[in-house]
Amino acid sequence: MYAKKLLVVPDRLRRLALLLIVVALGAAGAVPTPAWADAERLIAIGDLHGDYDAYRALLTQAGLIDAKGHWSGKKAVFVQMGDAVDRGTKSRDIVLDLQRLQKEASHDGGQVIALIGNHEAMNMTGDLRYVAPAEYQNFVTPKSEAVREQTFQANKAKLEAKARQDNPQVTDAEIKAAFMEKYPLGYFEQRLAWMPNGELGRWVVTNPAVAVVGDSLFVHGGISTKYAALTVAQINEQVQAALKDTPGADKAILEDEVGPLWYRGLTEETEASKLDVAAALKAYGVKRIVIAHTPHLSGIQVLHDGHVIMVDTGIMHAYGGTHSFLSIEGGTINAHNGDAVTELKAAENPAAAAGAGTQP
Repeated sequence: MYAKKLLVVPDRLRRLALLLIVVALGAAGAVPTPAWADAERLIAIGDLHGDYDAYRALLTQAGLIDAKGHWSGKKAVFVQMGDAVDRGTKSRDIVLDLQRLQKEASHDGGQVIALIGNHEAMNMTGDLRYVAPAEYQNFVTPKSEAVREQTFQANKAKLEAKARQDNPQVTDAEIKAAFMEKYPLGYFEQRLAWMPNGELGRWVVTNPAVAVVGDSLFVHGGISTKYAALTVAQINEQVQAALKDTPGADKAILEDEVGPLWYRGLTEETEASKLDVAAALKAYGVKRIVIAHTPHLSGIQVLHDGHVIMVDTGIMHAYGGTHSFLSIEGGTINAHNGDAVTELKAAENPAAAAGAGTQP
């Protein structure tokens, strides 16, 4: 479920999970694709990876929030490019803040679009390799110790039998200590929150994997020729269905190396990537594709004659990269790398680009 299959989940957590599912049944079904307006001012920020301080600093610098953290961007559109979570210790704080800002922005005629990145998908599918141990502390409640103890007791016999298969000399105390280390306080609550109907999961599945705003397409990883054959709505529906574990959903899109969450091909200027770019520009009628996922620590990069903009600059403090954001306003495209502002070359007509990109 949300622990290893070996574990028997205590009744309290099972009841709570069931309640979440029942409550959400009324909202079940396909999540409609929002209609995003053309933006008078658009801000895009790449992978944050749990660095809440950097996130707030960038929103302030971009004029999207005031000194108290409330939306001040008026009718601006803010696109967070996915991978807001993992690696850092404040993933939950960023997600909850994005939820709040979505509501505040909508009241002022603005929009906050939070893309689904591969790390959001990983948390929902139980791949926790990049969850910082300290992150679990953000989910601790007064009942967390009891929940963990109950889970251990419910699985004690199986845990001991398995452990003694590997080491007949292991003691009961050592077995319990290993369990407590493997499942820190807050672990089970974190897994519950990331269920499709949990505190974080039910929000993620309403978000897009791909968004078109004006003449720009935004996607966390990239768009390959394979996926350019689908509409934006079809891609989003497939990703959302896979995350919700909808019966019959094809989950391959969540891990496909040429899929929207993982593809890195657009970060290289090869003949194959030129074909990908051309296919996407033509399919979606856009001038550029804005991507994240692949970090370039020195700042925002432009490839493919201005048709691809890379905005993952290793914002999280551990990377030692550049605090950056992309702005598009009145036909002017600027890369904000630290305090430096660089105007980027505007892409040419997408139809001309599509034709040029298919040449050998």
